[in-house]
Amino acid sequence: MSMGKPLPHDAAPLHVSGAARYVDDIPLPANALHLAFGLSTIAHGEITAMDLSAVRAAPGVIGVWSADDLRARFGAVPDCSPSAHDEPLLADGVVKYLGHPAFLVAATSHLAARKAARLGRIDYRELPALLTVDDALAADSRFEDGPVIWQKGDASTAIAAAPHQVQGSFEVGGQEHFYLEGQVAACLPQDGGELVIHSSTQHPTEIQHKVAHAAHLPMSAVRVEVRRMGGGFGGKESQGNHLAIACALVSLETGRPAKMRYDRDDDMMITGKRHDLRILYRAGFDAEGRIAGVEFTHLMRCGWAQDLSLPVADRAMLHSDNCYFLPAIRIESHRLRTHTQSATAYRGFGGPQGMVGIERVIDHVAHAVGRDPVAVRQVNFYAPMGEGPAEAGGASPPRSTNWPPEDIFRQKKAGEIQTTPYHMPVEDFVGDAMVADLLASSDYHARRAAISDWNRNSPILKRGIALSPVKFGISFTLTHLNQAGALVHVYQDGSIQLNHGGTEMGQGLFQKVAQVVAGVFGVDAAVIRITATDTGKVPNTSATAASSGSDLNGMAARAAALTIRDRMADCLALQHQTTANTVRFEDGHVHVGAEVLGFAEAAARVYAARVSLSSTGFYATPKIIWDRKRGTGRPFLYFAYGAAVTEVVIDRLTGENRILRTDILHDTGSSLNPALDIGQVEGAYVQGAGWLTMEELVWDAKGALRTHAPSTYKIPACSDRPPVFNVRLWNRPNREDTVGRSKAVGEPPFMLGISTFLALSDAVAACGDGSVYPALDAPATPERVLAAVKRVARDV
Repeated sequence: MSMGKPLPHDAAPLHVSGAARYVDDIPLPANALHLAFGLSTIAHGEITAMDLSAVRAAPGVIGVWSADDLRARFGAVPDCSPSAHDEPLLADGVVKYLGHPAFLVAATSHLAARKAARLGRIDYRELPALLTVDDALAADSRFEDGPVIWQKGDASTAIAAAPHQVQGSFEVGGQEHFYLEGQVAACLPQDGGELVIHSSTQHPTEIQHKVAHAAHLPMSAVRVEVRRMGGGFGGKESQGNHLAIACALVSLETGRPAKMRYDRDDDMMITGKRHDLRILYRAGFDAEGRIAGVEFTHLMRCGWAQDLSLPVADRAMLHSDNCYFLPAIRIESHRLRTHTQSATAYRGFGGPQGMVGIERVIDHVAHAVGRDPVAVRQVNFYAPMGEGPAEAGGASPPRSTNWPPEDIFRQKKAGEIQTTPYHMPVEDFVGDAMVADLLASSDYHARRAAISDWNRNSPILKRGIALSPVKFGISFTLTHLNQAGALVHVYQDGSIQLNHGGTEMGQGLFQKVAQVVAGVFGVDAAVIRITATDTGKVPNTSATAASSGSDLNGMAARAAALTIRDRMADCLALQHQTTANTVRFEDGHVHVGAEVLGFAEAAARVYAARVSLSSTGFYATPKIIWDRKRGTGRPFLYFAYGAAVTEVVIDRLTGENRILRTDILHDTGSSLNPALDIGQVEGAYVQGAGWLTMEELVWDAKGALRTHAPSTYKIPACSDRPPVFNVRLWNRPNREDTVGRSKAVGEPPFMLGISTFLALSDAVAACGDGSVYPALDAPATPERVLAAVKRVARDV
């Protein structure tokens, strides 16, 4: 049985040998053109004049287009937005951020195009630029008419009635995707005006749709192929549209193939990042730290265009509870428009921003009541899995909004299933059991005592330790995206070809789905030939995002394989005068009555009997329903859980810090491939820790991104990972009927990195006498750590 085995990544030998082919490696015809954008040099202003004569005269240049040129040729400036139709391919009269593409160059080489693009002269009438959330709030610059507010219970009353309160605010930084392969696309014109697009994208169907719309073609005339990406992390969900559209239009204009690749600096200047935000909070609680009510305000900087900001901000709200039952909560979310890069999808899709907010509150509450933060977390956990019936439909709060103040700390009733702030019953909570297991395996309590002793005797170096749990909802919150298709062929020689709508970006999706199909046919996974994602084979695909790749595509591929297997069983059973349910597919053989056939021989017999050995498969996620306006429903099929304990050390004189040890227990359900899943957990944790500790995006007063290259923007390196790094999988079956009873693993472990941020806060607190809360901002760079040390140590 292939499913569940720790097989290596299907392309691992190609990756390590450098033979894996990416878009930039695909040989193009000799007459191919290379494209580059000319970029704006101010954050906001009207274009009053544009002199592109030097660009046109530059060596190797074949064509140059402004917004006016595109309008004259194609009738409009094509839109690149995934949502609101507010992202023209080129700035149309007004530039809205520094780095905004203003004109397009096609030349005979990549270098010639880039050199020529720098020769353009643009005159502007500069306009005021809104660069911060404060600027946007003051100007009431936002993407919805007002803030989005979701609430359950009466948070204000609960907070006021509680014996203790805390409040605060903190900054949470954005994050550059820093995929190893940058944004790239190529277009090959075909007979009859059809186009083949090769794109490094997580969303082939969106590329197909946007190119078809821009070129005035039906989607059937545009085929998009994606064999692999060199990383995506959400940054290739919508940001590749510009390159693919540009290539398509140039190909249509010239009749020649076209390719566009951003250099790293251009990539960082043009494309969106993780949304940064300011979180304001207020909470009321008792002496044990049990929360009665909490209020959050999210001030989210979305950039110049809407992109995916609304669902990202929604998911931040959806994860503002994390693992904690909050009887009364109010969440107010402002989606603010600024003259900066358009923030976009990033691993976790807003969930990390929402989750770090409640973890900060728990940490602050624990400091206020003088308890171990782990104990405060445990007292606020949701009720364990399987305790009693859900509230009717999950549509109502567990108590009236006028429930009496004396009831705010009532204990959970036996048999009660609690609901989230969006009124979804939490029926599968295993966070309590996982945390108990991890506390024991990591020797947390003894280590905390030892760290306390260390800190008393170490005047300069201070250690900290923290645990953070994760509860992450799995499904697209845009409900119609929760669907997938697949195509499976069994050839007469017994070989099998698999195609589905998911894209491979290094996460091992292709191998996992191949293992699912191999399990259906009872063959080795090596028999399965995995082919490039292709909109000509599987149409109307959803993005490989929301951690849904294996869930959706695995089930679709399984459905296709089962259809073929059932046809084979029926055919062979008829030939052997037995029933189909007695036919067994296992270990590369097919057992039919007393005869044992090799799988290839069985396929040949079925082919000879004129039975189809090809099938499509389809899957739509069940049970989900969501009303985003009201903030109620069941947006997720299930939750994935996890917990991490991280130990750090800081230098109180410089703020420098290191991760010393990390212990992780993560919930993958019945893992489809433990080796791949552990790799995903490790990588996600390091990326999450990088977001909150070192990855700092800095814009200057003019709106220029100053950290636009590896020399100025720091991501975690090998030496930044914990030298002691223990990762285990919970490996208990998903209670929902997912493929192999597995759970998604792409995004949930990213938030385990929050434990690093909390451990740094714990270490900073050790520099004082406990009277001042560290109040770290993120990323907790050495400068911010040092500033926090000075705050807590001012009276010591």
